[in-house]
Amino acid sequence: MIHPELRLIGNLIKPFLRYHSRAAFERSARMQTRWMTGKFPKGMQVEQKLIPRQDGGFLRLLICHPTLKTGRAAGVLWLHGGGYAIGLPEQDLPYAQKMMDAADALIVLPDYRTSLQAPYPAALNDAYDALLWLKDNAPALGANPHQLFVGGESAGGGLAAALSAYARDRGEVQVAFQMPFYPMLDDRMLTPSSRDNHAPVWDSRSNAAAWQLYLGELYGTDAVPAYAAPARLTDFSGLPPTYTFVGDAEPFYDETVQYVAALQSAGGTARLDVYPGCFHAFDLVGARTQIGKTATQTWIGQFQHACAHYFAAQK
Repeated sequence: MIHPELRLIGNLIKPFLRYHSRAAFERSARMQTRWMTGKFPKGMQVEQKLIPRQDGGFLRLLICHPTLKTGRAAGVLWLHGGGYAIGLPEQDLPYAQKMMDAADALIVLPDYRTSLQAPYPAALNDAYDALLWLKDNAPALGANPHQLFVGGESAGGGLAAALSAYARDRGEVQVAFQMPFYPMLDDRMLTPSSRDNHAPVWDSRSNAAAWQLYLGELYGTDAVPAYAAPARLTDFSGLPPTYTFVGDAEPFYDETVQYVAALQSAGGTARLDVYPGCFHAFDLVGARTQIGKTATQTWIGQFQHACAHYFAAQK
């Protein structure tokens, strides 16, 4: 079932990436905070900035500036993964570097509140605050305010999809393109791929534990908003052009396929690439494999296409 290029690395990492309880997420969060916070790749222009949050606190942003500043860069809000429970923007700086190497782009990565800090809607509120800030400050940053993208991987992909719907409904900022990689979209876990999935990196037990942390008292009820779990959307019209990819061995396979199909049925532009035998985050943990390189080269090509073709005028 697992792609031949990924079998060895999957067997090696599977015992170490098990998030089946709050305690497991907390251990990982402590390690990430200790070893990753404030660590930036050499040669990368990364600025840290604090902006006001809706609740009166402050949100930390990492702003990745392109080496050559044209004043017309695509402004990308990129949201890190981690099951909504863990993760830091620093972990996704390699994604930011690839986007800046591929096109004229400025990347903003918010350190949104995870569910260990506060459950839904804290992460969505933080992401929206960052998006509004990017819109308002795009000219000063050298970004085109009419070419704002959102994206992320895993939970960050799910949050990007939620943010696109939230921005559509609020009408305060127009998103030109979204790129939610193998997104975490559906808390109900009713699809075949999400049930009894024991693949490496992220399995059904990790998924259930993460959703419970993120939704809190809403978990297991019919009161979960679509802004928390975008698979629950009933209106997929008016959402931005979309690119995503997913492996068919992971829990999010079916919900990603269904999400893209819903976008297409609503008249939207959406492309999905499916990679047989690939588990969660295979492009990261299997970055040196040919299948991992193929997935990365393909999304980079789609990002370049978006930079050349997708714009949304701000009101």
